[in-house]
Amino acid sequence: MSIKRALISVSNKEGILPFAKQLEAQGVEIISTGGTSRILSEGGVNVIGISEVTGFPEILDGRVKTLHPYIHSGLLAMRDKDEHLSQLNEHKITPIDLVVVNLYPFKETIEKPDTTFEDAIENIDIGGPSMLRAAAKNNKHVTVVTDPEDYDVVLDEWNEKGDIGADTRQRLAAKVFRHTASYDALIANYLTEQTGERYPETYTVTYEKKQDLRYGENPHQEAAFYREPIGPMSSIANAIQLHGKELSYNNINDAEAALSIVKEFSQPAAVAVKHMNPCGVGIGDNLYDAYQKAYEADPVSIFGGIIAVNQEVDADTAHKLREIFLEIVIAPTFTQEALDILTEKKNLRLLTIALDEEKPQERSKITSIHGGALFQEEDRKGFLDADIRVVTDRDPTEREWQDLKLAWKVVKHVKSNAILLANDDRTVGVGAGQMNRVGSAKIAIEQAGETAEGSALASDAFFPMKDTVETAGEAGISAIIQPGGSIRDEESIEKANELGIAMVFTGMRHFKH
Repeated sequence: MSIKRALISVSNKEGILPFAKQLEAQGVEIISTGGTSRILSEGGVNVIGISEVTGFPEILDGRVKTLHPYIHSGLLAMRDKDEHLSQLNEHKITPIDLVVVNLYPFKETIEKPDTTFEDAIENIDIGGPSMLRAAAKNNKHVTVVTDPEDYDVVLDEWNEKGDIGADTRQRLAAKVFRHTASYDALIANYLTEQTGERYPETYTVTYEKKQDLRYGENPHQEAAFYREPIGPMSSIANAIQLHGKELSYNNINDAEAALSIVKEFSQPAAVAVKHMNPCGVGIGDNLYDAYQKAYEADPVSIFGGIIAVNQEVDADTAHKLREIFLEIVIAPTFTQEALDILTEKKNLRLLTIALDEEKPQERSKITSIHGGALFQEEDRKGFLDADIRVVTDRDPTEREWQDLKLAWKVVKHVKSNAILLANDDRTVGVGAGQMNRVGSAKIAIEQAGETAEGSALASDAFFPMKDTVETAGEAGISAIIQPGGSIRDEESIEKANELGIAMVFTGMRHFKH
């Protein structure tokens, strides 16, 4: 028999009683502790208490019970070494062949809004990770299980082959080390946050797999989607998909871009995104009006795009959305009538995200590079955080102020160098990702066409020279918002005054690479 003695101590009791009963039916001797021992005993399983093995009582409120040579020697002894077996025999230690352990619910504890620091500390497991690591290290001789999903894996293989194969033991051991590494990462990050350290000497992140993806950006690239164990609810990673086919890698990136823009607005807003850049943004008195403006901003590019809105989708808006091919619609909620309308489109993905549930918090954005990563604070600063000042002779009109604010909120999310035009509560032109700023301005103006006349222009960074202002003036743009800060600001200000353009400085740059 490959398994003669098992140690079972689990926080998650799911499925443990039937699993233990099947082990016992195979003649396995079971050691257990605390609450697990009680549940197994009450369920009719013969259990050896941990104190019977160690000859030492559980002490310090249960903090010390399995940290004992009689336990860890039984886990770590190499069965193909005579010296190890001799030492076990000398000290009357019985080998442990199977370890079934999962850990104190640290993650679940710190997720609770009223958790105290003391509660969190008490839910840091010590003995559990020690047993898991010992058994996983000795996987040549010991089978270790930490996930209830693997109970049937072990039983099926044992029943079929009479043993647990080396490949299975190694796979389960790898899973254990992933589990303990993730567990320790959560603890390390929680304690680091408590100390206020932002960028410590080492930084460990952990993610949980949400799904495998068909492929990445291109069909020849493998990909998967992971989410933070404790992440914001108003995130694509925590979205609920109501309808449509599975999200792709590019869908997820575009959806994240659309969501980040729509979060900028408190009034009804609709955002259309293609290839990580906004192609149309509209605001209005209601969602139908906002979406109509987003559509009119660029009726060509919106085709096949991602739509994010910040209000419940009603039937009227759903009918409008249904008129063209869209990949995804993201909203806080859909009315039942709206769902009935939109689900007629078989492949249209419908996602709900609770935008009002996100608690503002300082977060770091991680960008991977080959062989490393860049960390930075998320760019959460907006119009109200900027040092707004009018630098030209003419102040913007009330209408221009409204369009300047819209343009400034959106240009922050456009790939640099970025220029964005807004007119009458909608974007009308977007110039993204160009190597020089005047090039982005020309693209935005060309896209806007006649609607460039009287529009407001936003730039994500300062003008290094006056050429962008000149180009804006030629197109009939009436107001400009930009960070300022160039050594040649005066040239741009003089040119704006000459052309009758109102220009506002914000003192805040919004590069997005």
